[in-house]
Amino acid sequence: MRRLREDEWPPLGEFLKGLRVHGCIWAMAAMCAWPLVVGLLVGYPLARSARRPARRIFPSRSRHRHPDDDVTRVQRRRAWTATLMSLLILAVYGKPEDVDQAQQQFMMRLTVSPWLLLLSAPVVVAALFRWSSPNARRAMRAPLRTAGKSALWYVGAFTAVPLLGGAIYYTRTRLEQDMNLWAPLALLVPLLWVLLFIVFATGPAVRSAFNTVDVHPALPALLTGALVWEFSAINLAVGGLPPGPPLVQLAALVGGPASVTAVAWWEIHRLRVRHGVRLRA
Repeated sequence: MRRLREDEWPPLGEFLKGLRVHGCIWAMAAMCAWPLVVGLLVGYPLARSARRPARRIFPSRSRHRHPDDDVTRVQRRRAWTATLMSLLILAVYGKPEDVDQAQQQFMMRLTVSPWLLLLSAPVVVAALFRWSSPNARRAMRAPLRTAGKSALWYVGAFTAVPLLGGAIYYTRTRLEQDMNLWAPLALLVPLLWVLLFIVFATGPAVRSAFNTVDVHPALPALLTGALVWEFSAINLAVGGLPPGPPLVQLAALVGGPASVTAVAWWEIHRLRVRHGVRLRA
């Protein structure tokens, strides 16, 4: 089971051996819960085939990223502190509609994050490109093309979902009776594959800022500092101010983005001190 955390999943036979389930239990499962067994035997290879290219395009560990345990620890503590403060504000000042709005904003962040990142990345990259020296610009061009290709893969996968869904609907409603059953089933397999690809690619794509970390090690921190203020503006426009008195509202509105920005600049400072990474020429 530990290997399921890696980018490359083991083959089906090796995975089943790792479960260490007795043959009698498999026989009982095949008789009593055969849909689950069939789903495992069919779904696991499909998921594995989608995970392999997703993690090849967006690896979980970038070779150009400099791991820093201290930064990771501070980021986690800041995230937990922000979560606890948000829950505390909701518990003390919130109304039922505020709780529903917080849940909607959380789901909106999960949905909007990749696309907002895709829109923000070119602006931040262009600014960093302008700050850099001519030699650094030449070195950044090749990984920048790779990052652009990976972003196109992600956008293409999302575009394929409605196209395949529309094709399934068309074949189900417009084809003759002997074809309107098998044709949608045949299109359902690539649709599931694309959805699994998106699931496996989204996490590392967002963490690596669509492989822009290969362009410049400080880009993820710069993008994080930009995105958090964009999200704050979106939340303010969509949901208004958080609940509570004016001082609490101001602290909740500005404190979260400001703390994220402070941690991001501290990460950039440590990159400069420990690894010689610079933003300007």
